[in-house]
Amino acid sequence: MTDKSKDIPNADDSARAGQGAAAAGRPVTSPFDSPTGQMRKPNPKDIPRTDEDLGLDPGDEVPGASTAHTGRDSAGEDYGYATIPPATATSAEAVRLQRRNREARRGTLDLGLFVLRLVVGYTFIYHGLQKLTGWFHGPGLDGTKLMMESGGWDYPSLATALVIAGELGGGILLVVGLATPLAAGAVLATILNAWMWKQGMVPGFQYNAGTPTGVELDSVLAGATLAIILTGPGRWSFDRTRGWATRPAYGSFVVVLLAVAAAIATFWFLHGGNPLQGVGPFDAKS
Repeated sequence: MTDKSKDIPNADDSARAGQGAAAAGRPVTSPFDSPTGQMRKPNPKDIPRTDEDLGLDPGDEVPGASTAHTGRDSAGEDYGYATIPPATATSAEAVRLQRRNREARRGTLDLGLFVLRLVVGYTFIYHGLQKLTGWFHGPGLDGTKLMMESGGWDYPSLATALVIAGELGGGILLVVGLATPLAAGAVLATILNAWMWKQGMVPGFQYNAGTPTGVELDSVLAGATLAIILTGPGRWSFDRTRGWATRPAYGSFVVVLLAVAAAIATFWFLHGGNPLQGVGPFDAKS
C-alpha cells in the first residue's frame, strides 16, 4: 500500500471540522460556495500597463507584415504597427463582364432583333436610294424636290435633304446596329413626318394602303422602329458592348419623346396644316 499525501485532508477531519462549526452555531461553508468572496482583490500595482511589463519590445516588427508605419505613444517613443494593404479596385470592364455572364440565356432574341433591323433598315435604304439616285424606279433628287414642293412643303430643298438623310443614313445605321438609338430616332421622326403628310391630305383617317394617302405601311414601319428603340439592337450589332443593346432603360423613352417632338416641329415649320383633320376627337381647325 502507498502512503497518502499529507496535503489531502482526511474525510474524518473534515467531518469533525464541520461538526465543530455547527456546534458553535455558525453555518458550514466551503470555499466553493462563494469563490469571489474567497479571492483576494488584486493590487492595482500588479496589473501590467506597459509593453515592458508584458514582456514586449516596442521596436519589434510584426511578422508577415509587408508594410509598417510608425507612431508615437504618450511617452514620446516610436513604435511600429502593421497595416493591411488596400484591396485592388475592380475595373469597370471586369464588372461589365461579370454582369454579362450572370445574364439569363437570350435564346433567339438577338437573332430576331437582327432580322427586324434588317427588314426595317433595308426598307428605308430602298426608299432613300429611290429619292437620291432614282434607282428602283424612284423619282431621283429633282423629282423628290418637285414632289415636296407640290405637296405643300415650304422649303422643298431642305425637306428633301432631311428625308433622304433620315431614310438612307438611318437605314444604314440600323442594319449594322451602330448608334442605334440615334439612327432609330431619326428614322422614326422621318416616318412620322410622312405619316402626317399623307394623313393631312384628305379629311378622315387614311389607313388603307390601297389609296395614295394610306398610312398603313407608315404605321407598321413606325411601330417596328419604336420596337427597336425600346428593345435595343441586340448582340448581333456594333453596339453589342453598349448598355442600350441588351438592357435599354429610361433613355429609350427619352429618344422616343425627342423623335416625336422633332417630327412635330419639322412638320409645323416646313409644312404646317393639321395632319389630324377629320379624325374623330383629334379633329381641329387648321
